[in-house]
Amino acid sequence: MDSEVYSFALKNTLNEIQNVCPDVLSTFIFKEDGEIVAQDESTPEKTIARVVDSFDGVLEKASAIGGVESITLLGSNGRANVSCVGDLYLVTVTSKKADEKYVSTLTHVLVPTVLKLVEKIHLASTEIDSSKPEVESEFTDEEESEENMDIPTPEPVTKEPENVKEPEIEAEAVRPEAPVNQLLVENLGGLLVPSDTVRIDTVVIAQWKDVYDDDTIEEVDIEAFNGKTTRCKFKPVKDYKYEGKGIIRMPEKIQVTLDVRKGELVKVKPVID
Repeated sequence: MDSEVYSFALKNTLNEIQNVCPDVLSTFIFKEDGEIVAQDESTPEKTIARVVDSFDGVLEKASAIGGVESITLLGSNGRANVSCVGDLYLVTVTSKKADEKYVSTLTHVLVPTVLKLVEKIHLASTEIDSSKPEVESEFTDEEESEENMDIPTPEPVTKEPENVKEPEIEAEAVRPEAPVNQLLVENLGGLLVPSDTVRIDTVVIAQWKDVYDDDTIEEVDIEAFNGKTTRCKFKPVKDYKYEGKGIIRMPEKIQVTLDVRKGELVKVKPVID
């Protein structure tokens, strides 16, 4: 994957996280070898380099037990969180008054989604470039040597390919793996509320549609952090106060099935036909 494409897309994402949530003071992404992949506009690179160096020993020791999923450091004025996103590490520094669950949900929705979109674009462009035919010339070395003879030398002739068609790229070849979003559970109740249907943040649904275009998404797989899973129908969240906050509103029956309750995080993945 082109590092410049990663950096540009992720930098804009990190800046957008700070715009949406002003309590996020600093964000940047680095690799295990210490390479800085992307950073927001407000954090000096020297500061980031010092932070990455301080985590180097921790990550090296953690690799012996399977790696690091997340690290949280608490300070008098705020907190710093390091979380693993694929083969990258996302660092988020927030103020003391920041909503920890909201910030966690925001970063775990935007960053993985942007990475998958960039990978999809890169894969499609690679398939197209590799499928273009090469044009061969019929002008040989023997014809070039005729310049020293009395016979007039013919001009090189480039044969145009006849009826060459660009091969079609099947949709399955560029379809990315279904994204997994971590969403915050909220209660959903009422006499007319279906017990087998959840309501999901419209921002998350829009991101799924951007990734899968015209593919039909009617169900989702939900996994709790205790390992329990279920598949159910979903609809967009109706209440505007939940929009853009990474929320999944869940009936009591589904909460019991997953053994979760309001305020807990669950993993949600769209089911693609």
